[in-house]
Amino acid sequence: TFICCILLTLTKYSSITSHRTSTTDSIPSPVYCRSLMGIYYAMVQSINTKALLTLASVCRRPYIASPHIHVPTISHVNYESMRDSCGIKAIIFDKDNTITAPYATEVHEKAALGLRSALDVFGHDNVAVLSNSAGTKDDIDYEDALKIEREMGINVIRHDVKKPGGMDEVLRHFEGKGVQDASQLCMVGDRLLTDVVFGSLHGMLTVHCLPLCVGAENKADNKIASIIRTLENKSMYGNWFIPNSIRKRTLKHKYWHGEEECPLILIQEQIVELETKLGTSQP
Repeated sequence: TFICCILLTLTKYSSITSHRTSTTDSIPSPVYCRSLMGIYYAMVQSINTKALLTLASVCRRPYIASPHIHVPTISHVNYESMRDSCGIKAIIFDKDNTITAPYATEVHEKAALGLRSALDVFGHDNVAVLSNSAGTKDDIDYEDALKIEREMGINVIRHDVKKPGGMDEVLRHFEGKGVQDASQLCMVGDRLLTDVVFGSLHGMLTVHCLPLCVGAENKADNKIASIIRTLENKSMYGNWFIPNSIRKRTLKHKYWHGEEECPLILIQEQIVELETKLGTSQP
């Protein structure tokens, strides 16, 4: 876990750099370090001071990276039950590999049903994206955030501090929308050491999903971040003593008392019913 955190801090947040270099030839790729300018750019964009400060907490309490539920995609989540039985008032989604392919601005087909269901249950005002690229200081003039809002129809939270920071901005975003405290929020994402840790540190309900894209479809993703994600998942879900003991110590949620008491994972028959009810077209 400690090694993963170090790598995460140094490389995960170069994702915005990879995005810029994929569209702008004048900025070299930080992965291959083709020039000193490229190295400098990667360093500036990658440093996440909040993640550095959180290292000690994760190493001391690795169970804060353990989610309340783990699903294949966001389309396997029962948002109606979450609202009616778990005290949740709003949903926060990570973006890349959670609702879209890396750096894309259209909803991925695997996530379309889940996003539509969340919007139908909670309403557009109470569903938002919290990304460590779009909506941050790295997003010049919030161009990416505005594009996502325009093309996907979902709000993007502006925040100066990257996950696992940014809680103040999140609460301000949902002010006046029925959210009294963080325990009424659900954080959904594909990263244990950012999305889940962020939610756990503030008492949110946490949902971890597998990345939407694999293989060739995932070629736009930050390569090192992709490796780290794999290590995270193997470390958390491996069938041996340490991950088993970590998962047993998952932090309890204020309102949700377990899958047996309040099921949040949809079975196949429920997914088919939801598809019939909502359809799978883009939100």
